[in-house]
Amino acid sequence: MKLSSYYEKLANRAVRCTLCRHRCIIREGESGICRVRVNKEGKLYSLVYGYPIALHIDPIEKKPLFHFLPGSNALSIATVGCNFRCKFCQNWDISQLPRDYNRVEGYKVSPEEVVGAALRSGSTIISYTYTEPTIFFEYALDISKLAVKKGIKNTFVTNGYVTEEALKDIAPYLHGANIDLKSMNPKFYASVIGARLNEVLDGIKTYKKFGIWLEITTLIIPGYNDSEDELREIARFIRDELGDGTPWHVSRFYPAYKFKHVPSTQISAVRRAREIGLEEGLKYVYTGNIPGNAGEDTHCPSCGEVLIRRWGFSVVEYNITNGKCRFCGEKIDGVWK
Repeated sequence: MKLSSYYEKLANRAVRCTLCRHRCIIREGESGICRVRVNKEGKLYSLVYGYPIALHIDPIEKKPLFHFLPGSNALSIATVGCNFRCKFCQNWDISQLPRDYNRVEGYKVSPEEVVGAALRSGSTIISYTYTEPTIFFEYALDISKLAVKKGIKNTFVTNGYVTEEALKDIAPYLHGANIDLKSMNPKFYASVIGARLNEVLDGIKTYKKFGIWLEITTLIIPGYNDSEDELREIARFIRDELGDGTPWHVSRFYPAYKFKHVPSTQISAVRRAREIGLEEGLKYVYTGNIPGNAGEDTHCPSCGEVLIRRWGFSVVEYNITNGKCRFCGEKIDGVWK
């Protein structure tokens, strides 16, 4: 166990975790919502520090981050556990392992070993992903500090529920994030996710406040968050609060976990979601989970030429020079080589 850096002591040996926006009050001998932070004798400990369950090399496009060093490899890392309980989670076997099976699993890997693995693999990015990086925050923070010293960038794939005080600590070492904005319906977040929409929106704006490059993903789930009104509301939030140059990924849902009864999203619905984002003034809207779809490509918002042509997670054509369109010189939002 690793002593947490984010908690307050309360009466009767209870503690309040200050790492995520649930701000769980945890009695002695109990754990928080994430099930990987436990109160032992009035102190809060992480059960997953230094024990990842997954360590893989992925293209950065898989996160998905399309405007962050395209074509780069990212050493991707995760521990078990999550502070959300999304009923449609595609990584539920590791994210919900502590909750559903009361098990914490992993293998011992120090922060130094993670950075060493990134260097040996030629990865220029370490991505904290698959589950929720907030629940292994101290581990991610220690890795990210070491990574920066070696010239490696750090990215989160996250639900955006970290507290501002915690995010402030890692912001100098965190270069990019893809945040899931799953709906604009508070009831959906409460019943399907186990979280509060207003806290997610505040969390997203906090990332923006700290100058971290942002991309937003919405998984389009038939009958739950696919209405045109709701999609327009998401697009307008991105445009007005984050800027029209913030990429929005609209992805196809496949049945998983407790949503196996829900049908896959029609490709036409994902394409329509992309059209809605563009109609609302976003410059870059991408379709996800549809390999070969034209919505994977990056177009110049000025001249319309294809700047990055993709097939799935692979970059097959690249026409950005010094962060600008090679054809007309328009500045393209993002983090470029």
